[in-house]
Amino acid sequence: MIEQKRAKFGSKLGMILATAGGAVGLGNVWRFPYMTGQNGGAAFILIYIGCILLLGLPCMISEFIIGRHAASNTARAYTKLSDGTAWKWVGYLGVLTGFLITGYYAVVSGWCLQYGVASAMNHLHGSPAYFQAYFSDFSTNPWKPVLWTSIILLVTHYVIIHGVRNGIERASKILMPALFLLLLAIVVASCLLPGAGKGVEFLLKPDFSKVTGDVFLGALGQSFYSMSIAMGCICTYASYYSRHTKLLNSAVQIGFIDTCVAILAGLMIFPAAFSVGVSPDSGPSLIFITLPNVFEQAFSSIPVIGYVVSLAFYLLLSMAALTSLISLHEVSTAFFQEELHISRPRAAMIVTGGCFLIGAVCSLSLGEWSFLKVAGVDLFDVFDFVTGQIFLPVGGLLTCLFIGWYVPKKLVKDEFTNWGTTRGVFFGTYYFLIRFVCPLAILAIFLHQLGVF
Repeated sequence: MIEQKRAKFGSKLGMILATAGGAVGLGNVWRFPYMTGQNGGAAFILIYIGCILLLGLPCMISEFIIGRHAASNTARAYTKLSDGTAWKWVGYLGVLTGFLITGYYAVVSGWCLQYGVASAMNHLHGSPAYFQAYFSDFSTNPWKPVLWTSIILLVTHYVIIHGVRNGIERASKILMPALFLLLLAIVVASCLLPGAGKGVEFLLKPDFSKVTGDVFLGALGQSFYSMSIAMGCICTYASYYSRHTKLLNSAVQIGFIDTCVAILAGLMIFPAAFSVGVSPDSGPSLIFITLPNVFEQAFSSIPVIGYVVSLAFYLLLSMAALTSLISLHEVSTAFFQEELHISRPRAAMIVTGGCFLIGAVCSLSLGEWSFLKVAGVDLFDVFDFVTGQIFLPVGGLLTCLFIGWYVPKKLVKDEFTNWGTTRGVFFGTYYFLIRFVCPLAILAIFLHQLGVF
């Protein structure tokens, strides 16, 4: 059996960038801009920021407290704080959720890599029908998506086996600044297009007439998912935090980075779309069908700029996908390493192999193995529904109840205030939110997703 001293992040910057990288993902790029544009522009952004403060940050801090206090993988952390009672299964649910998401998320991440290569080879040009057919042909191909899934999992595996400081932290210090630079460059190029001002206005001009109950619930849901709550990522990364890390400050900084990326993604997409009169849609169709067509048309007068922007965009997507995959992979790697008492490379191999099988089956279910369905739904969408609309809200709700009603208040306050070394002015507010507001908000998200109201 192998016992190793638990790793720690080497610097505050590395810790913030690594955790923010786990939160920043493809959802920031395709879901947030679309929801903002369709739900009142700046009005939605204001509601979203309020939801981050009321739901996202308290939930993140709760996972920080659990992870740092136990200094263990997510399952063991909940087991320690629950004294082995039934609450420990919340931790196991987090590990399972992270493992399953890693598998099917790697498929979409592989699509990003493929489009990056296709963009570099200048294959992404043609009519809207061409882009539709290109995506359909590729996503249903029996081997290409599986190949790209394996490639991005192997890149993730390489980072993970090098440990917390030399792998995760070092990669985050490279990937996150590069992601921001690429994002800013595309935003500038997009906003300089003729007619781009209408897109900026559409995104940033408040339209309170569109604000409804559904908009509030949508903002709540987006704030919950964008902070990577209940996937095990936050809890696992917090287990590598120093005892001197100020949890509230860290949560605010990570929330700020995550929100900035989402808003900048909107400034990247809408000005370009409006300049050519294309209405952005949501989901994979935005990323892999609509935007290639937008870049093609927007920069038609200067093809070389269109080529560079398209390539930069898919590099950006690949980086966002990779930082999320690294954090998701680490959840399961830490679990297997500590529970099976094996080396990090062996634990990582178990996770990489298992997630490759999940990814391959999910990918094939979109094409060659389309007969693999549950209640008429392909396996890819089944994994997305079960993890995203059931496991995540249930895990988040139980975590709030666990911290708010089971874990001793003194322990929670000690962690929040770093054992009295920080003022803890907002502890009372945080504790009220995590006991009452957050559980009700997550329950509302859960019921809304299931169509109850």
